[in-house]
Amino acid sequence: TVDISNPATGEEFVLGLKEITLPDGVTRPYSVWLSGNYPRALDGLTRILSLDMRVMDPAWIGMKLRKLLNYPEPLGDFMAFVPGSRKQQNWPSTVAYMAQLIIHRYAMLGVLDEKGYPMREMGILEVPRDANEPKLMQGGLCNECGNHSVIRKDGCDFCTACGAVGTCG
Repeated sequence: TVDISNPATGEEFVLGLKEITLPDGVTRPYSVWLSGNYPRALDGLTRILSLDMRVMDPAWIGMKLRKLLNYPEPLGDFMAFVPGSRKQQNWPSTVAYMAQLIIHRYAMLGVLDEKGYPMREMGILEVPRDANEPKLMQGGLCNECGNHSVIRKDGCDFCTACGAVGTCG
């Protein structure tokens, strides 16, 4: 749990995370809750984030939390400690500060890094590509599975998705 106080908006509340240890030994948060004086609209946000925390790939919750880091609130910016240090920083909103606190907890557990990216790629979400990487080319339409993944291999049409072999020659 963490105490959050935003003097600009008069909010004072506690942010809590419930955690579970998975069969592979990794501990991950699975629920976020608030208690105290906070806008009740944040209840919806905590419910959605709790559902997102249960997605197997931590890249999903990392992506959601990174998007919240710059969430502005009219007249809601305030100074607060950077999680894990004694330095203070200006935060654009209470929501942005909550997102950073949750990312920091994931980093303490070794699931995400301090920027909100997964420590271990699971392959469920596609990794963002560099600008200098060659673009993937779309293949032809496969009559068997319907994917656009037919390529020419050894003189025959071959579907890389289902393995169907088409016309040769």
